[in-house]
Amino acid sequence: MTEQELFTLVGIRAEQSAPAKKVRRMQGFPWISVILLGIIVLCCFFAEVIMTKDPGYLDLKNYNVAPNSEFLFGTDTLGRDIFSGIWYGGRISVTIGFLATLISTFIAVVYGSISGIAPVWLDTLMMRFTEIFLSVPGLLLVLFLQAILGQANVVTLSIVIGVTSWASIAKIIRTEVRQIRNSEYVVASRCMGGKFFHILRKHLGPNFIASIMFMVVMNVRGAIASESTLSFMGMGLPLEIISWGSMLSLAEKALLSGCWWMILVPGAFLVTLLMCLTNIGNYLRKNANRKESNL
Repeated sequence: MTEQELFTLVGIRAEQSAPAKKVRRMQGFPWISVILLGIIVLCCFFAEVIMTKDPGYLDLKNYNVAPNSEFLFGTDTLGRDIFSGIWYGGRISVTIGFLATLISTFIAVVYGSISGIAPVWLDTLMMRFTEIFLSVPGLLLVLFLQAILGQANVVTLSIVIGVTSWASIAKIIRTEVRQIRNSEYVVASRCMGGKFFHILRKHLGPNFIASIMFMVVMNVRGAIASESTLSFMGMGLPLEIISWGSMLSLAEKALLSGCWWMILVPGAFLVTLLMCLTNIGNYLRKNANRKESNL
């Protein structure tokens, strides 16, 4: 038995070095998902650099053309180049995903923080409203609000998806805030006249941001999937606004005409993006749970 083993106290865990902690933290990191996601997002936002044709041009002489050297991913029933449409339409889908998540996260942070520091009666009332809100199917709410706003576009669709997807994050934030609201630094800040948004920015936010990051990533995924679902059903973006969902809305005609590439190409990009976001979100969730278990 070595001298180090002789003087190891039972129940005391040896402190790991900084490099060892970093290696352990990076174990299971979804490198492939991050790289694929980065490539797709960069190509979408710099679509003009790699597009071979105008994505909105209706080339009626070359409709339903299979993939070839001129049309790398083929053309759709309107004669539009699918390769150019993938990158241009991906920008629309990703923009809606991030904008809707920004809106939903802002609502969730404010609502959850207010509920967390509110008196018991107000907190109970707000949480009952949240549970009722969660019990209503999200797609039904989106359709109802979109019908009120009228014709869908990128902004209105982002707002509708954003204001219907905040409740789950708000519940987690409320739980985190109630655990730290009586901490010394929060009480001291309130005694010194700190306003709500000052306390939220300086004290509450840094403590719950790690706990909700995986849900924020999942909200991006959910928003992109919602836009695609609505467009596929013909209730989202109009056909002239190119997105992955609007491209998939031609799936019925593609199946009838045997043009498999109209479904396969946008579907493959959409599934790849959603899977990358899912893997990153799962990693963030496991990392947050690991940090909580080490406290």
